[in-house]
Amino acid sequence: MRVVPSLQQKIQGALDELVETGAETGVQVAVHHRGALVVDAVAGVADSRTGRGVTPATPFFSFSAGKVMTSLVAHLLVGTGDVGYDTRVAELWPEFGSRGKASATLRHVLTHSVGVPAMPRDIGPADLTDWSRVCAALADAEPRWRPGTRTGYHALTYGFLVGEVARRATGKPMRQLLREWVTEPLGLDGHLYFGVPLGDLARLARLEDAAPHRAAPPDDAAVLAPWEARPSAALGNSREILRSDVPSVGTFTARGIAAVNAAVLDGRLIDSHRLEELTAVAFEGVDQVFGNPARLALGYPLGRIGARPDQAPTTFGWVGGGGSYVYADTATGTSFALTKNRLTPHFDTAQRLADLTAASSAGPPERRHRDGRDGPSRCRHSGSLLTSLSKRRAPYGV
Repeated sequence: MRVVPSLQQKIQGALDELVETGAETGVQVAVHHRGALVVDAVAGVADSRTGRGVTPATPFFSFSAGKVMTSLVAHLLVGTGDVGYDTRVAELWPEFGSRGKASATLRHVLTHSVGVPAMPRDIGPADLTDWSRVCAALADAEPRWRPGTRTGYHALTYGFLVGEVARRATGKPMRQLLREWVTEPLGLDGHLYFGVPLGDLARLARLEDAAPHRAAPPDDAAVLAPWEARPSAALGNSREILRSDVPSVGTFTARGIAAVNAAVLDGRLIDSHRLEELTAVAFEGVDQVFGNPARLALGYPLGRIGARPDQAPTTFGWVGGGGSYVYADTATGTSFALTKNRLTPHFDTAQRLADLTAASSAGPPERRHRDGRDGPSRCRHSGSLLTSLSKRRAPYGV
């Protein structure tokens, strides 16, 4: 990647414009290239009620963009040798083997192919703070398909499945593993959370809905319950949710999460052989929740918002409901993160800023259109899960 000196200026200018026009309220963008922080930009306010400004150290609750942390903990767990990708979940969590789930493996969890994409209907948002209750309900759930045969976005169940496997293997909750394996070794205290300490809540950005939030009418045919399917500021501002270990979602700064993926890319957290393994295509199919094409690595959708699969085959990451976005590219050594507090039903801001970053890459010829344009900044068609989901009204778990 040839980093142009004006990239920081371009990103900062775009953020200022987005805030000035009212498209966004508060935003952060951080970009690392081969270990160096090349963009660290913020704009707007963290809390519209008080006018408190956004700083690079302001954490944002970013919904499912936090799944990059969940997946990383799973890979670090495998790195200990205590668990393998093909370890059956029931070997560690015997109760989970009921109702046809005995064959489910950690690989199936990471590729969203276990067959339990939705929370059991007796679980509501208030129950997310009760780890034992949620895990007991998941253990008793009947899968919608035989594990490993189909894929479907496990919006909220994902974090509890990974987390309970990790807890059974180590005796430690996800928030502790994140701190011990990631936050402390990288010197990122105060930047990454599964469960925010009480004393840090006042530092967080306050989310706001871009339009008045209206509960979706019940749909008996829908896989996800309405509260699982749409982001809301009320849920993301809940002190109970913020303080709880809910590793399907996460709270972080753009600077912090970009630094984490930079450490993944440069070998500090994952060696190069394992990085190649975990970012290879692990499952392809039609997502049984949203109906879009899905191309998944172990724990991450592959591709980049706005790019065709052949344009960004080495890019992996997660979008978050309301418009946040985190990705890394093994080919260019680029780690990108966007956090924001205005929950929009689209990913226009994420695509614009990711395009600016991608346009600063001097990629090989095959990564460009035949007419010589930088493909990611122009192309809107994609078969990737990320792009397909980003074109929908932003679901909660994304």
